[in-house]
Parts: sequence; structure tokens; C-alpha cells
Amino acid sequence: MAFLTALAALTSASAQQWMKIHHEAQSTHWMLPVAVDSVDFGEITADGSLLATHMKSGFTLPMYVEGIDSLAFDSIAEPVEKNKYQTFQMFVFTQNGHAIDTKESYIPCYIALNGADSYDHRWLSAGIRGRGNSTWEWYDKKPYRIKLNKKHKMLGMAKAKSWVLLANYRDVTDMMNTYVFELGRMMGLPYTNHTRYVELFVNNKYVGVYQLTEQVQQGSNRVNVSDDRGILLTLDVDDGPSEDPSAQNNFNTKVYGMPAAVKYPDDDLLTSARRDSIRDVFASLEAAIKNKDYAAASELLDMESFARYVLIQEFIYNVELSAPRSIFMHKDGDGPWVMGPLWDFDAGYDFDWGNMYTGHTFFSNYRETVMGTNPVRRNGNYSYVPAFFTDLFGTREFVELYKKTWRTYADSIVSRPWAEVERYADGLRRGAMRRENRTWPVSGKSFEAELEKMHTWLENRRAFMDNLIENIPVPKDNTPITGEDFKGTINVDVEMSYWNGYNQSVTVDIDQEELLKLFGVSDNDFSEAQINIVPLMTDGSEGTNGTNGVFGGWFDGDNNPGKYADGHVYIEVFDDLFSWNCGLEQARCFSGEEHTVTMQYQYPVNGKRLKVNVAVHFTISDGGGWWW
Repeated sequence: MAFLTALAALTSASAQQWMKIHHEAQSTHWMLPVAVDSVDFGEITADGSLLATHMKSGFTLPMYVEGIDSLAFDSIAEPVEKNKYQTFQMFVFTQNGHAIDTKESYIPCYIALNGADSYDHRWLSAGIRGRGNSTWEWYDKKPYRIKLNKKHKMLGMAKAKSWVLLANYRDVTDMMNTYVFELGRMMGLPYTNHTRYVELFVNNKYVGVYQLTEQVQQGSNRVNVSDDRGILLTLDVDDGPSEDPSAQNNFNTKVYGMPAAVKYPDDDLLTSARRDSIRDVFASLEAAIKNKDYAAASELLDMESFARYVLIQEFIYNVELSAPRSIFMHKDGDGPWVMGPLWDFDAGYDFDWGNMYTGHTFFSNYRETVMGTNPVRRNGNYSYVPAFFTDLFGTREFVELYKKTWRTYADSIVSRPWAEVERYADGLRRGAMRRENRTWPVSGKSFEAELEKMHTWLENRRAFMDNLIENIPVPKDNTPITGEDFKGTINVDVEMSYWNGYNQSVTVDIDQEELLKLFGVSDNDFSEAQINIVPLMTDGSEGTNGTNGVFGGWFDGDNNPGKYADGHVYIEVFDDLFSWNCGLEQARCFSGEEHTVTMQYQYPVNGKRLKVNVAVHFTISDGGGWWW
């Protein structure tokens, strides 16, 4: 067996040479940057499945024999020309061949990184673990996080300990995150990630093409905010209190109720008092945005970064904005909040969520929107996108900035990042994608065909966005809110059928003339784009919208708005602001039950937020149902 003969090379090769593995199945060879003078001896395990290469450091490299035709030693060229676009080789050897089967703790490992003819070869002590949420749970090809024992550069990227290997399993192009990273860099968003593609081996078993990039974290070569006064925050439902209730670093924001987690200061530095202080600081920004006070908000938020960041989210049709997920923001001392870094875009590009566990389908429709044609009304596909991202469209200054930002970048928003994408794609075309597709075949999909679909979708999207952004309405009343005034209550009685559940034949109808009279606004001066409707708690405070409507609320047995899981009756408001859908959850209601719930209209007039309550008295009856 040629492989057994090659063991002799472990004791006879020159100290300047490196391990060379030939893979019969892959019809190629891989240069593993392990100097022979670091090898003590090698042996085949008793069952013949592994070559155990013992290092003088005491670490053992377990190499799977299957697929290896021969093992020898050869020289690796020193770096000559930096070419970040080629596909590199990364070998991960876990201690005693331990499987990487957890996200909770790091497994000790060595990493050998072949810099080819472009970057220094690396042989590094580290730990490795799983990472991600849906990508870790749903897919066989797993993403990983690496933590080096000491800071090092990786393939020309700035020195750090923590790195990420993105599997990009549902993205057949492998380019969705790369395109956005290149776009973000073109648009000047700070601390935008870089890309290197590697073919990854774990214990010498080929596991596919991975995107090596930076971990989003505070640091001099990452998000460079100060150690003592810097903040790195993520708005992310998976890291928030509802999904991670035991965490000590998270909270729901005070004004918009968004799930948030503090990423810096990290757990070792973050006290509960510091966390609460960050929540209060963020609430000041939320209040300025909610009050449509552009001057105050622009003191607290870098508006250029906000306009660019939100524009990218909509352009890519990244539905994660609506959850929200993976929305990073940072702040240094008394400086403003700044958006970014950009992260996680394989849920954009019109991903087909109907087959989210197994599917790889994107690019079907380029006309869909997250925020809508009138973002302040959130009239897109995701009407529940947090108003934190859309309320500034209720100010003239931001709408003008958003339109100006689009005009600045529209001509190059596809062409410049795509030129970079093609250069990375050329590197992958030299065998890497063939080996990836052999290892992780996707029925009916090919790298080249999906890449072409992606490019066409982006070009069509650009033309579509030209028209959409040009026609975003500019608000009439641009006066910041400095006070509030309660103007009265409208009472509405509605009888719902228990048997009709979610399919009621009745609606909650509001007399528009009565409402405008209470506001003191004429029909000609009234602007639907500036109205807000919120559910109220029984104590009069604002609750949260737990429905899919632009406005609305799920009300529990005590008539307080909250989650669907506790809800008895609901109100949903979509395009018609004066005729609301309603319904009930049969599993938690009964015939004869009554609820009086309150929604509140809010409308700006001359710097005041005028408020009118709508008290809806629901009676649940046996009648009017669909009898079978």
C-alpha cells in the first residue's frame, strides 16, 4: 500500500520540507504546512482507519487514511505575491480526533494554514467550536468559530484571536455575504468584514469550501471602540431575553421593545448597572427617533451610517431586519451610535422560507420589500419591522438623506462589488467548487447558474429601487415632537363569533370624521403616512404589537397586549387605518367571554403628539359561525 510506504518519510525527510498528502478520491494533493522536524513519529491505528502523527509538542494529529493515496514531504514556496482571491487550504486537527459537536465549549486543536504563494503559512494552537443558530441546527454542513491561543494574522487579515468559518450551506453561490461585505466597504461603513475562501479539512477529512472572516467583536483590529467606554450592541431576537432568558447581558429596549444584547463590554466586564446604563443611553436615541426629532437624533446617531445601513438591508431584501437579527451597532464614549458591522445576509435575496430547512432557493422576485414603498407606514412584506428603523422616514431631512445616498451609489451598487465577487469566484472555479459540490451536492443547483441568477436579480433590483426610492413620500409636518395632548376616546362595540376564530366576518370600524375632529385636523391636511396606532396596557402605558399587522395587538385574559401565546383576542391593522381586522384564539376563549381593549391613535400636530383612544368592547357569541 503506497500510504504505508510513505510512513518512512516521517523519519527521513529534510527539516525544511512540509507534509504533502495525495488524495486519490479528490485527484489532487494538499500541502500541509507542518515542518518535519516538529514530527516525532507516526503510526497506523489498530483498526487501520487513522494515521496518528505524533508531534514533539505532545499533540497528536489524527489523519483519516480513507482517500489518502500517499504521504510524502515537499517544499512549500515562500510568499511572493499577495492574492486574496485564490482558495487556500486550512487543516484543523482536534485533540485525540474529538468531533466538533458543540457550540458551548472550545475543543483544543492545531490549525495548519497554507498561505500558498501569497501569505505566511501558519501552524497555530487554538480551540474550535460550532457557531450559528439556524445554520448550526438545520444543516449538515456546520459553521465554526476558531479562537487562537495568541493573536495572529490570517491570510493577510489583521491580527486577532477570534475567527469565523462560515459554511454558507444554503447559499449555493457562496457569495451572498461576500457581496454585502464588498458593498459595505464601497459605501464606507466602518469595520466591514473581509473574505478569504478556504478548503477545510478536519482531522484530515475534507469538509468543503468555507468563508474565513473576522468575528464581530471589540478590538483594535475589529470594532475599535475604547476598552473603558466603548459599546458594541446587537439587536437580535436569538440573543434577547425571550430566547436567552438566563443571559445577563441582554434586555428589551425601553421605547421600541426590541431584543438587544451587549457584546462589549463582555461578560467579564459587564455589570448589571453597566447593562442598565447602556439600555438608558440607547433609550435616549429611541425617544428622539420616535419623536421624529431629526436634530436630536442626529446628535445621537451617525445618520450617514444609518441611511447606508438601512439602504443595504432593503436593497438585499434582508428580512432579518424585521426580527431583528444580526443588527450590530457601536458607540465610543460620548460619540454617536454608528451602524455596523454588517453581518449575515443568506436570508436575503428573496430566500424561499417555505423550504427553509432543506431549500436553497433564492432570486424569485426582485420587487418585494421589507420596509415598503412608504417605510414610515411599514407597508412592505414585513409590516412588523421595528419602527426604530422606519420612524425617521417621518422626517423630511432623513428622507432627503436616504434619497441622496441612493443617488450617490446607485450607478455602482452592483458593478463594483460584483467585480470583486467575480474575482473570488474565479479562485473557486479552479477545482474548489467541484470538490465542494461533490461533497455537498444540491439537487438541481449549480454554482455557475446560481451566480448568474444572483447577478441578474441584483441588476433588476437596482432598477426597481430607483423607482421605489424616488417615490418615497416626503412628510408634510416636519416639526419635532416636544409634548403630548390627550384628545378623547372613541368607543366601539364588536360582536365576534367563537366559531369563526381567525376568520371573523366583522371588523373594528372607526369613524374617520370623528377622529379628525378630535385631532382638530381637516381632511385636506391629514396625512395617513404620519399616523401611529399602538395597543395600550390597562394602566395606560404603551404595549407591543405581537401581530403581523402594521399596527395591532394580541390581548390576554386581562386585556393587556402581549404575545400570541397568551392572547385571547387580537386586532390587526394593515392598509386601512379605519377598518381593523379582529379575531380570537379558540383554545383560550369561550362563548360569552367579553373583553374591552384599547388602541391609541397618535398624530403629530405643531410639535405635539395628539392622542385619541379607541376602546373596543368585544363580545364573543355562539352565533354567526361556520357550521359543518
